[in-house]
Amino acid sequence: MLKQRIVCAVVGVPLLVLVTWFGHLWFGLFVAAVVLAGTLEFYQVTISPSVLTQGNLINRSLIYFGLLWSMLVAMAPLIFHCTVVNFLPAIMTFAVLISLIWVLFQNPREGAFPKWAWLVAGVVYVGWMLSYWMNLRIMDGGRDWVYLALFTAFANDTGAFFIGRKWGRHRLAPSISPGKTWEGASGGLLSAVLTAVVVAMILNSISVLPVEYWQVILIGCLISVFAQLGDLVESMLKRNAGVKDTGKFLPGHGGILDRFDSLIFVGPVVYYYVLWIV
Repeated sequence: MLKQRIVCAVVGVPLLVLVTWFGHLWFGLFVAAVVLAGTLEFYQVTISPSVLTQGNLINRSLIYFGLLWSMLVAMAPLIFHCTVVNFLPAIMTFAVLISLIWVLFQNPREGAFPKWAWLVAGVVYVGWMLSYWMNLRIMDGGRDWVYLALFTAFANDTGAFFIGRKWGRHRLAPSISPGKTWEGASGGLLSAVLTAVVVAMILNSISVLPVEYWQVILIGCLISVFAQLGDLVESMLKRNAGVKDTGKFLPGHGGILDRFDSLIFVGPVVYYYVLWIV
């Protein structure tokens, strides 16, 4: 498992660095791919997989509509970046109306509304939350902020994994994720802060981050806390669904959501920190 994680990181991290470096479009396509795969995994966990494979055409079509809706929400910051009018509220409104009307034709009708609720939850949890990475990327200096947030979040995950594996004794949330410990969480926090400072120093040698180093430390702490909260939320989702992983797409990690669960919370936190404080 550890070897698979390392191989995945060796391949995935340079790819992520490149798509972030080469502009909004490439980064947007990467986000869209993650959102599509992540939303599909979410539906497979929360809605019976038979709906996707053996369900009637109306049921399957509603799921496909949810995938399209989630991707459109995630890409909205890029799509409307160069326009005067933000059409996202209209998209959300009409998508809710269309999907609710669609529910009227569900067969069987028992349980149709909970399926619709999970459909919308997938759009909000995956599409909406990950759209903040697109918002962050298109800001002035957004590339540097994306690098800082990504590498700090990954350092948090790595530090929590190895330190928790080596020295973990006290359970953090045994009813949600028995494998997580306070020692691991502390190691993740320390790794995140150190990485944030190092990444900021590297970025400042190329460009200039408009923050002092005490703010970099604060951002590192915020990223660590919210990355671990995002991880716990996804763990609770899997526990409620009775599954170990959301998928098998990434060797050593599981599914897309298993790898990017922490980023779901980190994107909005860093975006609003930059927008409101920086």
